[in-house]
Amino acid sequence: MKSHSREDLIRYRIERAKETLQEVDALVALSFWNTAVNRLYYACFYAVSALLLQENIKAQTHSGVRQMLGLHFIQTNQISRDLGRFYTDLYDKRQTGDYDDFVEFEEATVVELLQNAQLFVEKIEELIEV
Repeated sequence: MKSHSREDLIRYRIERAKETLQEVDALVALSFWNTAVNRLYYACFYAVSALLLQENIKAQTHSGVRQMLGLHFIQTNQISRDLGRFYTDLYDKRQTGDYDDFVEFEEATVVELLQNAQLFVEKIEELIEV
């Protein structure tokens, strides 16, 4: 098995983020709104995970990833508060869509989330130095 560097893993996670955003395009075309929200969240999660790894910041849970993003990047104004709120809102929507009954997202919501997710991933790419 080939050994991978930290930089390889960071690049891999960013590529996963971008690929997952592409998955959302297919899900939107099929009107799979709840699954699209799930994949949007994971695209952003992969990007944040790459950023935290670059900075040697450890987080064990999804909530921990959100907390570390807030502490190290939002409070320091490297990422805007608006994008921070977006990530938290997307996390909440993913939780609701995945685990609550009778939750049905709509196309307009998903399209707006997709635009914001693309901006979010792009901003994180700007911060990553690999």
